[in-house]
Amino acid sequence: MDDRVQAVKLNVLAEGSGFPILCLHGHPGAGRSLSVFTQHLSQRFRTIAPDLRGYGDSQTQKDFLMIDHLTDLEIVLDRYRVSRCLVLGWSLGGILAVELALKFPERVSGLILVATSARPWGDHPPISLQDNVYTGIAAILNRLQPGWQWNIDTFGKRSLFRHLVQTHTPATYKYLANEAMYAYLKTSGAATRALSVALQQGYNRLSDLDKIQCPCLVLAGEQDRHITAASSREMVRSLQNCESHCYPNTAHLLPWEIPDQILADIDRWLAIHPEVIQDLI
Repeated sequence: MDDRVQAVKLNVLAEGSGFPILCLHGHPGAGRSLSVFTQHLSQRFRTIAPDLRGYGDSQTQKDFLMIDHLTDLEIVLDRYRVSRCLVLGWSLGGILAVELALKFPERVSGLILVATSARPWGDHPPISLQDNVYTGIAAILNRLQPGWQWNIDTFGKRSLFRHLVQTHTPATYKYLANEAMYAYLKTSGAATRALSVALQQGYNRLSDLDKIQCPCLVLAGEQDRHITAASSREMVRSLQNCESHCYPNTAHLLPWEIPDQILADIDRWLAIHPEVIQDLI
């Protein structure tokens, strides 16, 4: 086998017990970036949150392709003896969730897709030197004193954070301090290159979405500049069994902006679709 496509043993954060939920992070990201979901869901379910290849503690020195993530994730499911699971994916993780449902439909009971699309596009404005300077200052100060309101008002709202979040609250900035910086520092060049290649090739799975029959929940931020709400709505129209919510005054990091509402909507959807959290008889 080509060395490039050999599987990488992923570092995995597994919590709780019960029906398994595979939780997939975005770029940059790591399994711990999904704590907003796993801390809540692991109270009732078995959450499995891997660091994807090239992220977190699943580092590799070799370049790889996006499709190689699927090889790694199949091995994770086998390692944890998961024959069927619900898959929750945020951003890049949502794209991989769709790919898993297409490749292994018998193993995916349902999809929760957050700030993602099967044909992602963004409308991020050009980045200025001031953007980079303010972002660096805001990130450092926020790391030293998470959620400091003076830093949020003085630098955060003028930094690139303004394109990631719309609700500049101390609670949101604490997520940025505790999880986003770690994820950024632990995202490898190989991971960035793999994603860039896929996007440059014009990733588009819209025509295949009719093959996904399991229940799907799509959650989007109306002001998302990285994967626009319009691209998420385009995906919704192509899914056969889908509920969707587009939240005003939120952006790409909406789970860190309105966590209570997001989790309540997920709980309600799970109650409506108990089949996604039940083993087949």
